[in-house]
Amino acid sequence: MQKIAVICAGSWGTAIAQVAAAAGRDVSLWAREPNVVEAINSNHENAEYLPGIQLHENIKATTDHTETLYDAEAIFMVSPAQHMRSVLEQMKANIKPGIPMVLCSKGIEVATGMLMSDVLGEICPETPYLVMSGPTFASEVAKGLPAAVTLATHDNPIGKDVAEAIRNKSFRPYVTSDPLGAEIGGAVKNVIAIACGIVYGRKLGENARAAIMTRGMAEIKRMGMALGAKPETFLGLSGMGDLTLTCNSPQSRNFTLGVMRGEGQTLNEILTKSRQVTEGVATSNSVLDFAQKNAVDMPICKAVNDTLHNNVSVDDTITALMSRPLTQEIA
Repeated sequence: MQKIAVICAGSWGTAIAQVAAAAGRDVSLWAREPNVVEAINSNHENAEYLPGIQLHENIKATTDHTETLYDAEAIFMVSPAQHMRSVLEQMKANIKPGIPMVLCSKGIEVATGMLMSDVLGEICPETPYLVMSGPTFASEVAKGLPAAVTLATHDNPIGKDVAEAIRNKSFRPYVTSDPLGAEIGGAVKNVIAIACGIVYGRKLGENARAAIMTRGMAEIKRMGMALGAKPETFLGLSGMGDLTLTCNSPQSRNFTLGVMRGEGQTLNEILTKSRQVTEGVATSNSVLDFAQKNAVDMPICKAVNDTLHNNVSVDDTITALMSRPLTQEIA
């Protein structure tokens, strides 16, 4: 695989393009914004989303998705989860059957409750897919700092080909066979990260944050197993690895949003200050819908959804969590 297409030139899409270019691939990066395209092609910098990071000369940006997808041997789809359907609809005529698509967006479609693989299967049923997930902050990856990810697929040979295409001296993919588990872990951890941010912003202590992370992982695993994912997936990079990173750093948009909510700001106040997409906000709704339909107990996700969308105060959600009936840790 020599020609790589990356769809969406936000911070993570640009970082993935940087990874592939550093691996010696020719990368075509699609962006909506002409100013982003101009800056990347002229100055080798995405000043809008990754300022100050020099980009590889093998990255060529364009606003024309026909040009991006022409002769692509692998497509990395990095559009935000709630926009992926519309982007795929625009591009599907230029997506050749059989060309693998790597799903890099973490979330659940609010309108349908679908995972990203389900959305892809509905629009482009002849497109084989992989799920890339793991503990990765875009700026660190783009700078060439060491990182590892899960590359999950039902087709092991394709997984190995894609892994070889993007591996470089600082980026290591591990191929696994549970894309469903990787998707669940990547989506729900964003909701748990908001909860951890709320704990931090409310100054509830490190004990509480550790408890939320641990019990949050129990909710992720419970949901994944209800859908048929493998429990061991949640101990890996796309499970515990991703959760640990996202719940412990101000670089995490979901954690930071939670901190501001914990400090007393409303969701509307927080969102008006940021241009970045915070996937956990929408995903909290979808996760709760799933939990209710399938009788899966996810009290932390419910608490996050209540304080973001149902005008329940942070203090009341904490009280509700702490006053739940006692249960066994492992049932």
